[in-house]
Amino acid sequence: MRRLLLALVLIAAPLAAHADGFVPGTEDLPLMPGLESVAGSAVVFDKPEGRIVESTAHGKLSRYAVTRFYSQTLPQLGWRHVAGTPASWTRAGERLRLDFRGPDGDLTVGFMIAPQ
Repeated sequence: MRRLLLALVLIAAPLAAHADGFVPGTEDLPLMPGLESVAGSAVVFDKPEGRIVESTAHGKLSRYAVTRFYSQTLPQLGWRHVAGTPASWTRAGERLRLDFRGPDGDLTVGFMIAPQ
């Protein structure tokens, strides 16, 4: 019984650590596996024109991997890629932009949502 309980705890711990699975400040923008939100980085404003969300995450990933993940994931959530931009999407009057800082392998990703 003790081994079963230990096994369940070990299985559930990683799931609990990523339970929300979303970029802080949002309820509908997934946080890519391998990215961890930067504590205290989320800023959210609700305006009559729409929401403004800025949040930051960090991980040992490449720009290419992050862009590819969101290019594959966001269309399933109704976001459309903005032609001519590597990391910008629109949906329902909002624009999402990813901003990359730092080198691949020590990457910080800024998420910005604002009215179009």
